[in-house]
Amino acid sequence: MEVKIGVQHAPREIVFESKQSPEEVESAVSAALADGGSNVLNLEDEHGRKILVPADRVAYVEIAEHSGRKVGFGTI
Repeated sequence: MEVKIGVQHAPREIVFESKQSPEEVESAVSAALADGGSNVLNLEDEHGRKILVPADRVAYVEIAEHSGRKVGFGTI
């Protein structure tokens, strides 16, 4: 699954592939952004690396199914 995180005052978004389910990512985002929640959005990519983003800097989070890379020409 592909996750994109927009960060305030950053020119590029964070894009990574994750083995976490969409529900797990959504609950982690909700917990980080909720009042009284953690101050950091903590996610993990498909290689086990941690992605930590300050919750007050998160502009948006996009969760999408992985779309394979298209190579070559499309069918006519």
